[in-house]
Amino acid sequence: MDLKDILTISGKPGLYKLIANNKNGLIVESLRDNKRVAVFATDKISSLDEISIFMENEDMPLKDVFVKLYKHLEHKPVEQNIINDNKKMKELFKAFLPEYDEDRVYASHQKKLFQWYNELLSLNLIDEIEETAVEEKVDETDKVDKIDKADKVDKTDKVDEAN
Repeated sequence: MDLKDILTISGKPGLYKLIANNKNGLIVESLRDNKRVAVFATDKISSLDEISIFMENEDMPLKDVFVKLYKHLEHKPVEQNIINDNKKMKELFKAFLPEYDEDRVYASHQKKLFQWYNELLSLNLIDEIEETAVEEKVDETDKVDKIDKADKVDKTDKVDEAN
């Protein structure tokens, strides 16, 4: 499952999977209990794919944050005693993502991220996210290589034309 199909809805706990569109909004299914509910256009709905974490330089997509956390914790969930303690959450966040912007990433953001991570991990969706992230990085590398090769060919053609 791609992160663009996983939604968070303001005022509703947990994560939801997009099922269908209707004329007034969306039909979503809770990842926790598989109950379907209607969500209206007036509700604040965000796809996890659209969310990123503030960094000191450039924001990091949530997908990459989940993968870093997954590797840091060696494929284990975040312990509840860490989620319930702001100081421990901040320490964990700093350990796996040292370049995050401490002034703009609040404890409430960290708590939500860890809860989402645990929920996705319990559904074995983090493995899929990690595979997707690796595939996207390979695609990006291929694109850069193709651009570099095309640029070199273009420069060679210009040199040949000049001679």
